[in-house]
Amino acid sequence: MQTDIDALFVNLRMEAVILKEMLNVHWVSEFGIVENIDHVVEEYKQTRGLLPIRICILGPPAVGKSTVAEKICKHYKLHHIKVKDAITESIAHLETLVQMEDGENESDEMGSAQEFLEALKENMDQNGGRLDDQFVIRIMRDKLNSTPCKNQGFVLDGFPKTYDQAKELFNADEDEPEGTRAKTPLFNKNMIPEYILSLNATDAFLKNRVLNLPESAVDGTHYTQDQFPRHLTSFRENNVEDETVLNYFDELEIHLEHIEITSSDDLEYLVVMEKIIEVVGDARNYGLTSDELEAEERRNADERLQQLADEKAELERQEAVEAANKAARWEEWSKHMEEVQKVEQDFLEAQTAPLRNYLMKTVMPTLTQGLIECCKSKPEDPVDFLAEYLFKNNPQV
Repeated sequence: MQTDIDALFVNLRMEAVILKEMLNVHWVSEFGIVENIDHVVEEYKQTRGLLPIRICILGPPAVGKSTVAEKICKHYKLHHIKVKDAITESIAHLETLVQMEDGENESDEMGSAQEFLEALKENMDQNGGRLDDQFVIRIMRDKLNSTPCKNQGFVLDGFPKTYDQAKELFNADEDEPEGTRAKTPLFNKNMIPEYILSLNATDAFLKNRVLNLPESAVDGTHYTQDQFPRHLTSFRENNVEDETVLNYFDELEIHLEHIEITSSDDLEYLVVMEKIIEVVGDARNYGLTSDELEAEERRNADERLQQLADEKAELERQEAVEAANKAARWEEWSKHMEEVQKVEQDFLEAQTAPLRNYLMKTVMPTLTQGLIECCKSKPEDPVDFLAEYLFKNNPQV
């Protein structure tokens, strides 16, 4: 019994011999999930639609590339790739690797990092803080080949600038005969952008925009009065020949989306983003995280409460205005009625004045005297007495 139990715990790799020999089975992961994990991950991403979005934004200086890139990254949850940031990160990473070296267990990776770091610093010293294209291309290739960029995607901000830079950056590392140029350049399908957004504006518009920038936004940039015209001229010169960076993507039959910037009023680039979202489509990720969903729900709840409060305040304001208008109309109507009544009273008094004068002159003296006599005599029939009195004392007889 114990022997049988021990046999069940033996770590023995078993094989379905009958199935293998009798049936023509097409294995997808014949040697297990561990050895085929890359294929499993790719299959999972394809099935779930978790595919990277690769975008490249090009255009003249000050056209708004970085602002639009940040908004795209926020909307699609992509990585914003800028040459300056990539160089800074690469140097910092190399310095970290070199500092980890203990002097005794120097690995090939650390030795290579030390050599590359020294080459970068030496080249920057020779070029006044700038790097040659060969170093920039290598750094950008490493950045675009990083796991986050391959999994989620990226927005490449303002790079490459020339046909040769694009060719070196995206080539497929296959030898091409010297002095020849294929109709369709070889390229790395896992790195090449899917969408090329070409922002453009007139020179007058760009210069006016730079002139209106606050001093804090200009400090430390090439948007100064001396440098900006030179950078703008250089961009225009690099984009008038046949071999421009846009021609490279056109040769690869990658659709170019040209977007003209004509208004300085759209500071949030709402019109531009609307067009980009229409071109790129929906996001290719899991969507919002639980924390983001909770924050979104709280924000929506706060907005609803604020909307209800605003509607209530607006209703109360309208009711107060209506009540004030009603009170004002009532007061105006009352005042008008008083004036009408006064006019009617004055008119009535004017019309009855002759009658009153006639009564006071001809009737009231005799009538008054008759009433006095009636009160003195106190007859049984006062009316008959008064009539008799008036008949006897009629001044007209």
